[in-house]
Amino acid sequence: MNLIQKILRFLHWESPPKPDYKLLPDLYGQLKPFRLPLIFTALIMFIGTVGYMVIDGFTMMDAIYQTGITFTTVGFGEIAPISDAGRIFTITLIITGFAVFSLSVGILVNEINTGIIFKTIKERNMLYKIARLKRHFVICYHNDYTIEVTKELRRSHIPFVVIDPRAEIEEWAKTYHYPYVLQEEPHTEVAMLKAHLSSANGLITLSPLIADNIAIIASVRLFEKEHALPRPYNLISSAETMSDVEKLKKLGADTVVSPTKLTAQRITSMAARPDMENLLEEFLYRTDTPLDMEEIFVPKYSWMVLNRLKETHLREIANVSVVGVTRKDGKFVAMPKGSDLVTSESKLLVVGTEKGIKITKELVRERKKPQELRYV
Repeated sequence: MNLIQKILRFLHWESPPKPDYKLLPDLYGQLKPFRLPLIFTALIMFIGTVGYMVIDGFTMMDAIYQTGITFTTVGFGEIAPISDAGRIFTITLIITGFAVFSLSVGILVNEINTGIIFKTIKERNMLYKIARLKRHFVICYHNDYTIEVTKELRRSHIPFVVIDPRAEIEEWAKTYHYPYVLQEEPHTEVAMLKAHLSSANGLITLSPLIADNIAIIASVRLFEKEHALPRPYNLISSAETMSDVEKLKKLGADTVVSPTKLTAQRITSMAARPDMENLLEEFLYRTDTPLDMEEIFVPKYSWMVLNRLKETHLREIANVSVVGVTRKDGKFVAMPKGSDLVTSESKLLVVGTEKGIKITKELVRERKKPQELRYV
């Protein structure tokens, strides 16, 4: 066994991930109606075998074979001479077998018509696909906002799972190209287990009702505590009014977006400074722009902690610029100086190419000072 494990480790062989929520009990529950026909079939086969052995002295294999062809009414006839008592027994066996067969067909047709078995199997396959996702986003409720958010996530190659309790979710998934969907109430623990929330990067709740968003935020924070996850989720919510924004932030949402406020800000910006608005449109929203902007988290173990910004040499190594720093206490420092210290659990707002930002992320995650810096 150790040799097999060594070979698998050498080949970097990984077993396929399994869903946090198992659907096998649900599938077994749907198969319960088939128990009675199976029991009757096994009982008739046993009675028929014993009957042929006792009445006409068949061997066990001959008795099993004769019972099988009689029970299924295939019409092969008698494999050996049968007495009058044996023929009466055979007629009884045929009638009983036909009744059991009719019962089985009726149950099978009824279960197929309900469609629950196929739906459960389809959902089980979906859960195994979702279990392969890492650092994805879970989006709660389908609406116009969801359609636009998922478009942007697809452009950025960020995986996502859409959860909605309505039966039309599968039709919407085909129309709007949702690769992973679940029909569940988003605030339930079952939905979070099915969505593989333990491996997700965050959750986005876009319900127009604040009660739904409150329930989801509270449930997710409780899910974090119960499962002792190493890092908190990035919780993003929508709210219609500014009072709702404050409520959701107090309840645990990291970011709350108000469509009304955003629309007003965007219109005002376009009216007051149209040229700057066009520049931001080109810079932030186009996918083919050479520049990108991203906020990078500085972990406690990073070698950058308590080093000056100029000592990190990010501009020389990664060709990026730090245009802002968000401290651990939430204070934002715009255009930091090179003499400013990089503090633990702060966030660096970095502008540069996609490749440069990727290099910066790798540098920030290093525990020891990289070797490249000795040549800078």
